[in-house]
Amino acid sequence: MDKIVIASRESRLAMWQAEHIQARLQALYPHLAVEILGMTTQGDQILDKTLSKIGGKGLFVKELEVAMAEGRADLAVHSLKDVPMTLPEGFALAAVCEREDPRDAFVSNRCHSLSELPAGSVVGTSSLRREAQLRARFPHLMVKPLRGNVQTRLKKLDDGEFDAIILAAAGLKRLGLAERIRSELAPSESLPAAGQGALGIEIRADRADLMALLAPLNHPDTRACVSAERALARELGGSCQVPLGAFATLADGTLSLGGLVAHPDGSVVLTASASAPADYADALGRAVARKLIDAGARPLIEAVLAEPR
Repeated sequence: MDKIVIASRESRLAMWQAEHIQARLQALYPHLAVEILGMTTQGDQILDKTLSKIGGKGLFVKELEVAMAEGRADLAVHSLKDVPMTLPEGFALAAVCEREDPRDAFVSNRCHSLSELPAGSVVGTSSLRREAQLRARFPHLMVKPLRGNVQTRLKKLDDGEFDAIILAAAGLKRLGLAERIRSELAPSESLPAAGQGALGIEIRADRADLMALLAPLNHPDTRACVSAERALARELGGSCQVPLGAFATLADGTLSLGGLVAHPDGSVVLTASASAPADYADALGRAVARKLIDAGARPLIEAVLAEPR
């Protein structure tokens, strides 16, 4: 190979991610020309509805996968929290890069933390997972949907449409906007989404040449954590239509995984956790999912999916 093409969404954050991988590949392989194919996905085009109402996170990756299937692109760079838990047949995750800050971030021009917000304050988020945890912890706050790229969301906050918004800390830091973060929410306060803060590189499953080329970008510790998180979400049929969190940490060869399933209104929040050796990441994810199922996750998920969108 003398050239590869990266498919990417055209938002500033997505382009930062693609350019980051482009720079790493060019440093590893100076002879290799690495180009970026910018694309607008359906998820970027429909901004007046929540993801749960228009088909979920797959709307951010489908067009990129089509470009790879047609040979217009060789790989796609994704924020892993936006990637469906089961990839379409014929595609594979070639690498999971080292994780940035996985936490949710509190952003406000008025207060330093959620606990400081007075009753009736309006908090914006695009995530049912964040919404459920917010409503459970702070029932006196108003939670309203917030779509758009990072800059659009910050502008809506600055224009006074919201008293505060919740964003992924990783995206703000990658865009050089860390100063906008008033406080990071600990996983015990807001359990992250599966894969949050990690970049995944997707390729066609038949591209063994790319699998070998991309191997140096894979971060084994992050991959183990993300594998456990995604296995949990996959076991529960995780999608944007159900508030679901999964977050793993790795220390001394042991993975510790926490999981959460909730009702969007915060009236029910189920949690479970377990630990296992890092080599058993997928099994750990399934085990924590089964704990949640034993606690009543299945009927809760069915009830949420049955409700009008």
